[in-house]
Amino acid sequence: MNQLYPIFLKVHQLNVLLIGGGFVGTEKLSFLLKSSPDAQVTVVSKEFCEDFLALAEGKESVTLIEDAYDQKYLGGKHLVIAATDDKAVNRQIRNEAKERFLLVNVADTPDLCDFYLGGIVTKGNLKVAISTNGKSPTAAKRLRQFLEDILPEEMDDLLENLHAYRDTLKGDFEEKVKAMNEVTEALVKKGF
Repeated sequence: MNQLYPIFLKVHQLNVLLIGGGFVGTEKLSFLLKSSPDAQVTVVSKEFCEDFLALAEGKESVTLIEDAYDQKYLGGKHLVIAATDDKAVNRQIRNEAKERFLLVNVADTPDLCDFYLGGIVTKGNLKVAISTNGKSPTAAKRLRQFLEDILPEEMDDLLENLHAYRDTLKGDFEEKVKAMNEVTEALVKKGF
C-alpha cells in the first residue's frame, strides 16, 4: 500500500543540499531544476562530472562546493539529497540529517528516504506528480510520458479561465465549491 502523502514544495524558497556531482547527482539536480528552475541548491562533491557542470552552468540559484561531505554543510538546509557512490557516506548523511530533523532522500535506497523525487508532468500551471512508492521509477517515467502526450497544451488557458470565473463567484465557500464542481464536471464529460 502506498502511504505517501503528496505535497508540492516551493524549492525556490527552500535550501536544498545535494551531495554528489556524478551521474546520479546530475539526475537529481536535473529533476529539481526541471520542476523549479530557480531551486535553491547547494551541491557538495569531491568532483563534478561534465554533464553536471553543464547543467549547473549559469544557474545563479545553484552553488557548487568542491569538497568531501561534512555535516557542517547541513546547517541552514531544509531538504537533503544524498547521491554519492559510497553507501556508507550516504548512510552517514542520512543519519546526521535526521539528527537535525531534516527531510532526506538517499538515491536508490528507498528504505532510507523520507521522500521520493517522482515523475512530474507540467502543463503551464498544472503539475501532476507520479509515485510508485519507490518500486519502479521506470513505470513512473512511462506514466509521465503518457500524461504529457494526452494532456492538451491548452490546459493552462483552461486553468486561467477557471481562475477568473472563480473570482467572480459570490456567496459562501459551499456555494463556490458547488459552482466550480458543476463547471468542472462538464469539462470531464467533454474530455476537456
